[in-house]
Amino acid sequence: MLPDSERFVDPTIEQFAEVRKIGMGPMVGKVAMSTHEGGSLVEAGAQVMMQRGDLVLTYTVAGPEALASIVEHPQAIAHADGHRRTGVNTASLMLAALRAEGVRDRAMQAPHPRLHALLQAVANAPYESDEAQDVRFHLPDQSGQEQWLRLDEIPLPPGTAAAWPR
Repeated sequence: MLPDSERFVDPTIEQFAEVRKIGMGPMVGKVAMSTHEGGSLVEAGAQVMMQRGDLVLTYTVAGPEALASIVEHPQAIAHADGHRRTGVNTASLMLAALRAEGVRDRAMQAPHPRLHALLQAVANAPYESDEAQDVRFHLPDQSGQEQWLRLDEIPLPPGTAAAWPR
């Protein structure tokens, strides 16, 4: 959940063959009916329903106590680098999507200075997946040479908010 923008994101959705067959990439949707009691977007136990093609997917929201059991699980720790890489690639594809005509102007109005800096940095630069399946943008690096850079390698202006975790 991305509480500031009331969005739900599931980059793992295509692990299910029925969904992968549709081929629409990560699930991103707006949570239309939300509660803000206790600072959470939706309450633990609530169900969020999303449509993907002809499928209706139902997610059950876990409470905050589930976080430790997930992030401290030995498999999560063993694969942390891969999870980070997947997150960077998902964010890269979302950034590329936010550059679309009619979308970019709205994205630039969002109260997220790092998003603004990234949109300005990538502008209309081409992007592609390399042989390792990392999404890279064709941009000048800090020395001014054109390079294929991952999102986490793109130089941003001094003072730009750090990426999560801060």
